[in-house]
This record gives sequence, structure tokens and C-alpha cells, in this order.
Amino acid sequence: MLQLCSNHKLGTIVFIAILEDDLDQANLIRVWLEEQGHKCKIFTSGVSIVQAVRNDSYDLLILDWLVPDMSGLEVLDHVRETLGWQISILFATRRNSESDIVKALTHGADDYMVKPIKRIEMLARIEAISRRSVQNAQNNDIQLEYGPYTLSTTNRTIQMNGKLLEITHREFELALFLFKHCGRILSRGYILEAVWGKSAELNTRTVDTHISRLRHKLSLRNNSGWCLNSIYQHGYRLEYNAGDKLASGA
Repeated sequence: MLQLCSNHKLGTIVFIAILEDDLDQANLIRVWLEEQGHKCKIFTSGVSIVQAVRNDSYDLLILDWLVPDMSGLEVLDHVRETLGWQISILFATRRNSESDIVKALTHGADDYMVKPIKRIEMLARIEAISRRSVQNAQNNDIQLEYGPYTLSTTNRTIQMNGKLLEITHREFELALFLFKHCGRILSRGYILEAVWGKSAELNTRTVDTHISRLRHKLSLRNNSGWCLNSIYQHGYRLEYNAGDKLASGA
């Protein structure tokens, strides 16, 4: 997960995905946002942005409604169903009827703008979304302690010995699942279904890749007392071994 830089101008929004099939419009928005210190990625179809949020960490999605493959509203529904409220969502579209605005907000959009988009207004709305996100996190944050690890269920962050680790949302979900099932042997298929969802068009190699990254980022190799072990021809098991920790001098 990308962390906030000290010179950032607009709160916690850092990594933004833009769904817009008009590349001139998309690039203009990207320039506005990058001038404010954000990092942006442009997507021209609903399917492409849905695939991206499965594996990458985004703080905000800016969605057009009428785009190829999946509508912006379908993308909104998918994100809220699979990731809950982890990602803020702003609609930026030409659809301006009251019923469209109500529908988007009812389905879980954080805000709604009607094209043509004005630079200052967009930046102000993103700042407002950011303030609300911070306030919600402060009011509702739940922290789980597992030895040297502290997991924040609202911010989707992990600290190790007080140091904030750089992880994606998906890596957080995988880590949380493993810690909650510590000591159990978990098959690759079970992990895939639980963390990515039943409808995920992925295979178990995705699990192996994410496990490898997580093992490295969290140092899950006994030196912390925790070890993420591979179970031959089956899956993985996260184990805590206080003896290994003492033997290492930790």
C-alpha cells in the first residue's frame, strides 16, 4: 500500500485509478491530480479496472459511467461487493439526471460530478472525500495484535515492531486471513476462494505469488517467531514458534 508523503497536499488519497475511455479527458484529469502529488493510472474499460483492483492497491477510483465492457455502475457494484469500503469512489460522467445521481450514491459512490469537469471543483471534492476517510478510520479503526505485527482492519495496514510495511490491499487481506487461521493447513483453493472470491478468474499460482511476497515483506521465516510454511501438494500453514524466536536471540 502506498503511504502518504509528508509534502502531500490533499490528505490520504495517493494512488488513483481513472476509468475514462476518452483519453484526452483522462489525461487532463491525470495532469491535474499529479500536479497535486497523486499517482494515477488510466483505464479505458470496466473489465480492465476491475482486474486491476483485484491485485493492486488504490485509494480512489474516478469512474465514468458509459465505458466499454462494464459500465461504471457495474464496476462500483463489483468493488463494493468484493472490497467493501476500502476504496473511495467518485463518479465523473455526463449522465446528469437526478435518478442517475441517486442510483450511483445509493450503490455506494462517495460523490458524483457531472461533466464538463472543473479542475478546482474536482480537487475540492477529492479533498472532502479524503477528510471523511480519515475521520472514519479514526472513529472505527480496529487493531489486531499478533506478536510483533499490528494489523489495522480499517486502514488495511500492517506494522511490524512499530514500522509500517508497504503492502497492497490484497496482501493485507491474505495476511489477515492467515493470521486468523494460524496453525491450520489451508489449501491453495481454499485461500483463493476466501481471499479473492468465488468468481475470481484466477488460478492457484496467484496464491503462490502472493504468499511469496508476503513471506518476504513480513519476514515470516522464524526470525520473528512466525513462519509461513509450504505444505507439499496441499497449501500453506502459518505457525508461531516461540522457541525459534528465543533461539534466534529475538
